[in-house]
Amino acid sequence: MKTFLIPALIAMLAWSCKPAQQIAKSTSHKIVSDSSGYEITIIDPAFDNWYLMHFSPAKDYSNEYYRSKNQFGVNNWNDCFMHGRYHHAIDSYINYESSVDYGIEVNRKLYWYFKYTEEKFRIRLLR
Repeated sequence: MKTFLIPALIAMLAWSCKPAQQIAKSTSHKIVSDSSGYEITIIDPAFDNWYLMHFSPAKDYSNEYYRSKNQFGVNNWNDCFMHGRYHHAIDSYINYESSVDYGIEVNRKLYWYFKYTEEKFRIRLLR
């Protein structure tokens, strides 16, 4: 009985560690839109969980809605970056052109990242 129990415990231990390894590797987002060819990378690991808790298909909007909101959010983000405000949260410039259609996947993720930043750091970007 002992000879069966020890290999079974080792197998269960190895199996239970596998999901933790997969979670540890997920530290950034890379979304590729097949139709547009553009991608967005979000490096903040806390965003993944926040996004899963806050986004649902019932809260989804059109690509045009995301584009208009993102233009406003990008303008506010870049203004904060250029003036050195909120340097603990905003440490890069976003090159976003309103005339380019980045696709709904990219626009959706950028919009929800702005919402995440507003909630986490209390920075008004979309309003």
